[in-house]
Amino acid sequence: MNVHPLKIGNIEAGVPVIQGGMGVGISLGNLAGAVAKEGGIGVISAAQIGFREPDFDTDTEAANLRAIGKEYRKAREIAPKGIIGFNLMVAMRHYEEYVRAAIDAGADIIISGAGLPMDLPKIAVDSEVKLAPIVSTEKSAKVILRYWGKKYSRMPDLLVIEGPKAGGHLGFTREQLKEYRAEEHGADCNAVYDAEVRKILDTVKQYEEQYHCKIPAALGGGIENRQQAEHAFALGADAVQVATRFVTTWECDADIRYKEAYLMAGEEDIAIVKSPVGMPGRAIMNPFMKKVMEGEQIPHSPCHRCLHSCSPAEIPYCITDALIHAAKGEVDDALLFCGAYAYKAEHLETVKEVIDSLMAERV
Repeated sequence: MNVHPLKIGNIEAGVPVIQGGMGVGISLGNLAGAVAKEGGIGVISAAQIGFREPDFDTDTEAANLRAIGKEYRKAREIAPKGIIGFNLMVAMRHYEEYVRAAIDAGADIIISGAGLPMDLPKIAVDSEVKLAPIVSTEKSAKVILRYWGKKYSRMPDLLVIEGPKAGGHLGFTREQLKEYRAEEHGADCNAVYDAEVRKILDTVKQYEEQYHCKIPAALGGGIENRQQAEHAFALGADAVQVATRFVTTWECDADIRYKEAYLMAGEEDIAIVKSPVGMPGRAIMNPFMKKVMEGEQIPHSPCHRCLHSCSPAEIPYCITDALIHAAKGEVDDALLFCGAYAYKAEHLETVKEVIDSLMAERV
């Protein structure tokens, strides 16, 4: 199958691969820059991005705002002409301020999930940045497209569809995730979500016709080889979003011990876990997560006020603490987010090798 460049309005990625945002500290400037240099879209995760700043514990917002600029500049030095964006979680406190900081830094695109970014167009109204909400179901796609159309008279520049095999926080209930489990549907488990993807793309076409525009769509979640990428394109996607494959690259910003956790994981080690965000997530089972699953409440640092919905006295663990442990390589005390096929990683690769393994010849 021939692979075409991804056109998003007036910008074009020669390789239709979007590197998924991974926080805390997994996809920063180095990884995003490396992906952008190879012709894909490199994405910096803004989630607690300032965790290495000296004032992170005392002025978290300022540390994060400063780090947004630092990591963007790092990526831009690697890929002066590449497409570089940010992933921003709607669930974060100071979401508007972080969006504006990403725009001020020079971001080409903002990809936003962990909730629907209903008012993202208002925040970015006077900028040229491309806006890409993340959806997982036909229902969520209809909600965001209808709302943006009625309130802002515009459509997304890109729609990212994240399936149930993605890593990190998942846009599904536990009941929905059970519907897509391979052991319950056998070989047809992929077909179940494929039907949902087709419904989402049909909805996109309706809004393209209504608003006389092109809304490219990227499909992510469990895409780890060329066959899966080609399947996504065959469904009608214009691009693929890939995250887990990039963790075990030399260029990934994560500590080597985090990467080694992927290399050592077996299929049986990957599970759906609890998150204080209020959404299920997928991660590698380790001593930390076993304690959480057994009901133990993990002591945490003073609150960094990262999430709107968090109640520090009631949460089973602090997600900021757990993800920072992961970024620093303290893997036994960490939340090790991963995609469904993380266990297939066998060795470290370069970003170029990962992209070459996913993409056929481009036209």
